[in-house]
Amino acid sequence: MTHTVHCAKLQKELEGLPQPPLPGELGKRIYEQISREAWQMWLGHQTMLINEYRLSMIEPQSRAFLLQEMEKFLFGEGSEKPPGYNP
Repeated sequence: MTHTVHCAKLQKELEGLPQPPLPGELGKRIYEQISREAWQMWLGHQTMLINEYRLSMIEPQSRAFLLQEMEKFLFGEGSEKPPGYNP
């Protein structure tokens, strides 16, 4: 069953995610405030960050960095592209 959210990223009413994408409070917040469209935007940005910074998801500091960037991307001023990034 789909639900509608007022997306904190895109600032409009849109279809929400089918379930929280992460465990805990952050996952709940994303489920309640982030649209499916904005989440897909984040997944693309996350992939670019992982590739450009050559992040390893085994390393706790890499996961912590991505969580920080995710919060900035979805709820804050946005996540920066890596210096010199050229798609």
